[in-house]
Amino acid sequence: MAAVTLALVGFFGFVIMRVTTPPMATLFTDLSYEDSSAIIKDLERQGIPYEMKNEGSVIQVPKDKITRLRMKLAEGGLPKGGGIGYEIFDKSDALGSTSFVQNINHLRALEGELARTIKAIDRIQAARVHLVLPERPLFSRETPEPSASIVLRVRGALEPQQVRAIRHIVASAVNGMKAQRVSIVDESGQLLANGAAGDGAADGGSGDERRASFEKRMRDQVETIVSSVVGSGRARVQLTADFDYNKITQTSDKFDPEGRVLRSSQSREESAATANANDGQVTVNNELPGAQGQGGATAKDQSKKSEEINNYEISRVTKTEVTEAGRVNRISVAVLVDGSYTKNDKGEVVYAARAKEDLDRIATLVRSAIGFDQKRGDQVEIVNLRFADVPSVIPTDAPKGFLGMFQFTKDDIMYFVELGVMLILGIIVVFMVVRPLLKRVLAADPAAAIPAPLPALPEAAPAPAPPQIAATSMIDVAQVQGQVHAQSVHRVGELADRNPNETATIIRQWLSEPA
Repeated sequence: MAAVTLALVGFFGFVIMRVTTPPMATLFTDLSYEDSSAIIKDLERQGIPYEMKNEGSVIQVPKDKITRLRMKLAEGGLPKGGGIGYEIFDKSDALGSTSFVQNINHLRALEGELARTIKAIDRIQAARVHLVLPERPLFSRETPEPSASIVLRVRGALEPQQVRAIRHIVASAVNGMKAQRVSIVDESGQLLANGAAGDGAADGGSGDERRASFEKRMRDQVETIVSSVVGSGRARVQLTADFDYNKITQTSDKFDPEGRVLRSSQSREESAATANANDGQVTVNNELPGAQGQGGATAKDQSKKSEEINNYEISRVTKTEVTEAGRVNRISVAVLVDGSYTKNDKGEVVYAARAKEDLDRIATLVRSAIGFDQKRGDQVEIVNLRFADVPSVIPTDAPKGFLGMFQFTKDDIMYFVELGVMLILGIIVVFMVVRPLLKRVLAADPAAAIPAPLPALPEAAPAPAPPQIAATSMIDVAQVQGQVHAQSVHRVGELADRNPNETATIIRQWLSEPA
């Protein structure tokens, strides 16, 4: 009895504690041992219950305290991210440090901050950054370029865009570093980015990567817009893009003979006059100074000269065209859409092809999504065929009104399941343990409650109890104490009916006895 009682008390205590315990939720994940130790110490100081999983990398606390704890831990600088950042300069003993120690601390802080930033990217669990920042030698005109090497531990595989993003993050955070000087390696030793790659590989990736990225982006856009019309999973899209990776630089000069422009103009005009006296005779009188011409007319010779020079410039156009690599020459899209499915009166799934008007509208949407250009030779094909896999569930409208409010989350469902399991276990314990125990306890009470045989009736043979009543009183534990007394009175009445004389004698004896 004591063992069963202790077991019951322990079981119901466990059920009560389990039900009353608030649901636990994840506080932080992917923690280092240093961060886990610091966080647990702070939680124990505040007296907050917690649970550890995955060897301490995951810590869970009550769900209703997550927001306050995160703000409280962030105030104390937790979690630190498993590395040393700029908080290394918060120490008070930095005054006596040498320049060499300060430079080393600055390098460690920069590596730690870059590692924390890289860990914030999706699919990256841990990161280790090594920087090489060479100093410029004395009397040297050239400055060595800095470089970096990064080791990542990832979940799954990184996209090429993510790798390029990491390289540009590091190159932008370090003065003088170029993106092509950053090498990236994963935990399995696979080279994700080569530090000796050229500018083109560092900036935009190789030609195949650019083409694959463009096709994936366009395919996702087309599939999204088509799936919104025909339903999720009821469309297949294939897109092929033809790229021109030739970089062309073209320079052309064009002369327009009709477009003349006056560049310079020069005009020159000359005039001269000559006088002749005495018909050209030479005399002494004519040669004397102050001599007056006598009686002869003077003849004059005049000459005039004009000159004009005009310089014209013919119109000239110089045009330089640079066609960058990666130009799209043509886009081809093939879209396969499934029909619609309905249920008939017999509950069977019936397939129905889509109307031509619907296919034309879908084709119009696809052309707009890809930027269709007929001159470029783009092609779009929309085909309606029945898929091999028939949907097992026909989509129906979501519940509206009062039922639409009951949208439980996964945590709510798990909490209700846990309560249901605890309730079932409690019922099983009550019917399998408590009920048999009460039967055994109450089974001994009727036997003790039956009075002893009367001493005044020696001659009366003990009449056997009615088998039905006796059996009922011994088996049926649910009888109350009043039923036991009623059974005793019934038995005494039967004895009085069988022995009336002895009964009267006993009653007279009871009456004659003093009270």
